Amino acid sequence: MISRLRDALVAEVCGTFLLVLFGTGVVATAVLTGAQVGLWQVAAVWGFGVTIAICATAGVSGAHLNPAVTLAMAVFRGAAFPRSRALPYMGAQLVGAVLAGCVVLAVFSPFIERFEREHQLVRGERWSEASAMVFGEYFPNPAVFPQSVFSDSPDYALVTPLRALGVEAFGTAVLVFVIFALTDARRVPVGGAITPLLIGFTVAVLISLFAPLTQAGWNPARDFGPRLVAFAAGWGEVAIPGPRNGFWVYIVGPLAGGLVGGAVYQATLGRVRVAAEG
Repeated sequence: MISRLRDALVAEVCGTFLLVLFGTGVVATAVLTGAQVGLWQVAAVWGFGVTIAICATAGVSGAHLNPAVTLAMAVFRGAAFPRSRALPYMGAQLVGAVLAGCVVLAVFSPFIERFEREHQLVRGERWSEASAMVFGEYFPNPAVFPQSVFSDSPDYALVTPLRALGVEAFGTAVLVFVIFALTDARRVPVGGAITPLLIGFTVAVLISLFAPLTQAGWNPARDFGPRLVAFAAGWGEVAIPGPRNGFWVYIVGPLAGGLVGGAVYQATLGRVRVAAEG
């Protein structure tokens, strides 16, 4: 059992690393180089990154790659996923996310510095979230609403911390609901071999809808891991706790939303299947 857990944790590190590398990498290219054309292109790369990460690791760990998914699985599918594995899984996911953040920093550091010079940003000071958004997430999205980093801008108030919390919780709830539906062993497989693609496409659709508001995290490890890297790389309080002390939104929102999504599935489609079997 120890070796199996060790293998699963290695898979969670590797899978989360891939997911966050592809995801934050495409954000970096969009913000720093303009290589991506429009939000959907960023979302599509994110979605394919999720798909690749799931395909690479699902056979070993189940490819949670997200503390919100792990928590929901532990609460609602304890028979298939032992609850004792929840915290180790979450720790492994955070390690993978930190490693991905380090790679993005190493690769894109010259472009970040150029971006800061061009926009007269001083790393770690007010408004430098315009570059820190390559790592952690902010609301509203500084790339969509450039003036939102200024407290006297009308855009600043478009998304309050409470609204951001609600968006992150809702998006994660939808994602976990879909994951539960696609991985319910009691049902005839809907997606079969393309289940990872369907999950990745769900992420892409959610990003295309909600990224302008919160950058669409849906994953505490995806946000907090790279955010730790940004904190250590000089962004300091702009990274943690953030300009509106808002870093907690991307932890609490997805964790709560994941539980809601799992509960809704169990009370609706999950209950229908159980009734049919009875």
